[in-house]
Amino acid sequence: MITRAAKLLLVAGVALFYTLVVFNNLTDFDSNYQFVRHVLSMDSTFPGNHGLWRALPSPAIHLAFYIGIIAWEIATTILLWWSVVRLARELRHAAVSFNAAKRVAIMALTLSLLMWLVAFLSVGDEWFLMWQSHTWNGQEAAFRMFTVVGLVLLIVLQPDIEGQP
Repeated sequence: MITRAAKLLLVAGVALFYTLVVFNNLTDFDSNYQFVRHVLSMDSTFPGNHGLWRALPSPAIHLAFYIGIIAWEIATTILLWWSVVRLARELRHAAVSFNAAKRVAIMALTLSLLMWLVAFLSVGDEWFLMWQSHTWNGQEAAFRMFTVVGLVLLIVLQPDIEGQP
C-alpha cells in the first residue's frame, strides 16, 4: 500500500506542477511568450553564428509555437489528473487493477518527457541554439523537469504485486 501511495502522490505532484505551469502561462501570457519569441528569433545567440539562418522572426509563428506548448501542457495536465483519479480508485484493489490504472499515468508522464526532450532540449536548445543565450536559456530547467518526470515514470513503471507494502 505504501508503494502504491508513493506512486499516486508522485503523479499528483507532477499534476500539481503542470497545473501551476498552465495557470502561469494563461494568467501571465506575455512572460513566457517573450521567452519563446527570443528563442525562435535567435536574437541573443552568439553574434554571427552560422545557424542564424534557422531564426524565425515572425510573431505569428512565435504565437503558434507558444499556443502549441500551452496546449501540450493542458493535455498533459488533464491526463495527469485523470491518472491520479484512476490510481486513487484502484489504490486498495488487486495489483492487476492498480497496474492497469497506471496506463494513463504512463501516457501522461511520457507526453511530459517528450515535451521537455523534443520541444525544449531538441528544438529550442539544439535547433534554435538556445544554449548560446545567457538570458533566454531554458536548458537547465528543461533538463531538471525531464529528470524529475523521468524518475517519477521509472517509479510508476515498477510493477505492483500482491502482498507488497
